[in-house]
Amino acid sequence: MTDTETSVAVRDSPLRALRGGQGLVGALLIVVVTLAGLFATVLSSYDPLTQVPGANLVGPSAQHWLGTDHLNRDVAARVLAGIRIDLLIAFLAVPVGAVIGALVGLAATVHPVADVTVQRLFDLILAFPTLIFGIALAAITGPGWHAVVIVIIAAEIPIFGRQIRTAVLAVREQPFVEASEVIGADTWWTLRKHVLPNVLEPLAVQFALSLSMAVIIEGAMSFIGIGVLPPQPSLGGLIAASISNLDANPWMAIGPLVVVAALTLGFLLIAQALGRARRLA
Repeated sequence: MTDTETSVAVRDSPLRALRGGQGLVGALLIVVVTLAGLFATVLSSYDPLTQVPGANLVGPSAQHWLGTDHLNRDVAARVLAGIRIDLLIAFLAVPVGAVIGALVGLAATVHPVADVTVQRLFDLILAFPTLIFGIALAAITGPGWHAVVIVIIAAEIPIFGRQIRTAVLAVREQPFVEASEVIGADTWWTLRKHVLPNVLEPLAVQFALSLSMAVIIEGAMSFIGIGVLPPQPSLGGLIAASISNLDANPWMAIGPLVVVAALTLGFLLIAQALGRARRLA
C-alpha cells in the first residue's frame, strides 16, 4: 500500500466504521441523546430550576413525563438539562486532556531522558484512583464542575500520552519513515506526512473510550457530592437525589440512569467499531 493509499484508508476508516453495525447503533444513541439535550426547551415546557406549585413527587403524566422530584421540579426537564451539562464537561475535558497528553507523549520520544521522566510522571498520575484524586482536589479547590473537568483532564493525559508515544515509536521504525529521513526530510515533515496520519486511528478509538469514561467520572463525582453542585442538574446528581425518593417516584432514578447508560454504551460501541475498522484496514 502506498503512502497516499494509507492516508486515504486512515481518513476513510472512521467514517466507514459508523455506517453500519455497532458503529451506527452507537452513533444513533449519541445523536439522539445529544439532540434531546440541545432541544430541551422544545421538548419540555418546564424550567429545570423552577418549582411547580402543588406537584410534589407526582408520578409520570402527560404534563410531567418522568414526574416531579421532592422539590416540585420537573424531572424530565432536569434530565434534559443534565445531558447538556454532562456533554459540555465531556467534550471540554477530553479534548484538552487528549491534546496535552499527545504533546507530552510526542515530547517524550525526542530524548531517552525525557522519555523516562515522562513515563514516571504518568505512573505517578495513574497510581491515584480517579475518585480519590477527585476527593483530594475537591478538598483543596472545593466541589463543582471545575473539579470534574480537572479530574478528567488529569486522567486522560497519561492515557493519550502513552497511546501516542507507543504509536510514534512503532511508526518511526517503518522503512518508509527511515527512507524519508535518508533523503533529507526534516522532523516536522516526517511527523506531519507519515507519523501523525498513522497514529490518528488509535487516538480516535481512545477518544471515544475516554468520552464514555468522562460520563462515568462525572456521574460518580456528582453522585458523592463533589461534582456539579445543586441546584444545577447533572446526571450523577439527579441519581443521588433520587435515592431517598425511590418509593415515591422511581422515575427520578430511571430517567438519568437510562441516559447515562445510553451515552456510555453509545461511546463504547463507537470505540469498538473504530477499533474493528482499524484492524481490518
